[in-house]
Amino acid sequence: MQRVQNYINGELVGPVSGQYFDNVNPAIGEVYSHVPDSDERDVAAAVEAARKAFPAWSVTPSEERSRYMIRIAELIDRDRDKLALAESIDNGKPVALARSVDIPRASRNFRFFATAIMHFSSESHPMEDTAINYTLRNPIGIAGCISPWNLPLYLFTWKIAPAMAAGNCVVGKPSELTPMTAYMLCELCTEAGLPPGVLNIVHGYGDKAGAAIAANPGIPVITFTGGTRTGGEIAKTAAPMFKKLSLEMGGKNPTIIFADSIAKERNNGDMMETTLRSSFSNQGEICLCGSRIFVESPVYEEFKEEFVTRTRALRVGDPLSEESQLGAVVSKSHLEKILSYISLAKQEGGKILCGGSQADVGGRCKNGWFVRPTVIEGLPHDCRTNQEEIFGPVVTIMPFDTEDEVLSCADSTQYGLAAIIWTEDLTRAHRVANKIQSGIVWINCWMLRDLRTPFGGMKNSGLGKEGGLEALRFFTEPKNVCVKLS
Repeated sequence: MQRVQNYINGELVGPVSGQYFDNVNPAIGEVYSHVPDSDERDVAAAVEAARKAFPAWSVTPSEERSRYMIRIAELIDRDRDKLALAESIDNGKPVALARSVDIPRASRNFRFFATAIMHFSSESHPMEDTAINYTLRNPIGIAGCISPWNLPLYLFTWKIAPAMAAGNCVVGKPSELTPMTAYMLCELCTEAGLPPGVLNIVHGYGDKAGAAIAANPGIPVITFTGGTRTGGEIAKTAAPMFKKLSLEMGGKNPTIIFADSIAKERNNGDMMETTLRSSFSNQGEICLCGSRIFVESPVYEEFKEEFVTRTRALRVGDPLSEESQLGAVVSKSHLEKILSYISLAKQEGGKILCGGSQADVGGRCKNGWFVRPTVIEGLPHDCRTNQEEIFGPVVTIMPFDTEDEVLSCADSTQYGLAAIIWTEDLTRAHRVANKIQSGIVWINCWMLRDLRTPFGGMKNSGLGKEGGLEALRFFTEPKNVCVKLS
């Protein structure tokens, strides 16, 4: 039984407590490895290692920092299949998805920020012949990077790469549910020659290791992706300490389908297929999935019939099979949460059009945690099922008549992360995108990402922005220098 280890000061070490907890393969429902039950002592050791490494790393030329990160990216590419297999076993997602999306994106994250730091510049402001002001952007120090279980290596590298590129040292905590690829990344960082202490990884529970990162006074900047409630707890601890925070939290994203998009769909458009992906990719365990589908009334029945037919055809199966389109959900407790919301939807008057139950995959996965992709209609936009984040392969569909009506319904939740708009009317597309309360808006597409753009939500979906130069700004502290000319 493999034991995951912490990575502190360039070495793999066990937790100070000597205690480990079980890590379960969700596809078979069995323990397959053990995870360090770390606490504030392990975090303190990681902070100390980062503190010692920071003076040298912060003044390492950007070209040299870039070379380390490019080398890590190359090693991720080399080990893509091995990492994808580990991600699939740990998380339950189809291995084909991990191979084609998760691991390549992790490599891209390192490459993007390795090159971005080479072009990151500051400003100067001349005061005619009196003085010149220029802005320095210095690394802050030690960054606490806390990442979720749904896209384990993808989102972990999304946080640590810009922090390291900007000259900070990192204390990172992957989710306790999916620690394996972060553990494997440690070995790649060592192979790449990354100086000890630049990246430190502490595994463990959020309420122990994660809380210790939020509370440690030696960590002045924290980036977190996860649930809104947990983000609130981090803010409650960190804000009174005046820590710099970036919190990417929940979503209950609308997909808005106008009637004119159906006409194009009849002529070989990709709206239906993309909407299927945006609903159920990664078992719906992506914060950007569109879980509420609003369809203009004249085409509602046509859309419903085709969408339900395609949903029923999705293959739920062993994540290690290349044929599986949906794998297992991440844990038994998450399975129970998803099923409880399906039960709630029925109580609220919803009609289950397909799915609605646990899937029996059989074979080696007979005890795994699988949910059939579920489509529900007949619910009001303001019921709990349509207001609360389910984070599973469950979508609701609702008809609408007017643009104002659908905007009101789409914006009715506490969240404002992403929105998907389907229309052939360019003017309407821009108008709706401008009005809707979402930090990310896709028009006639989904998950088309340019890493140069800011990423983050509105309302209870987020605080601050990640991605592109926004991330490098977040992980640096601006300082104005004024020089008198005479």
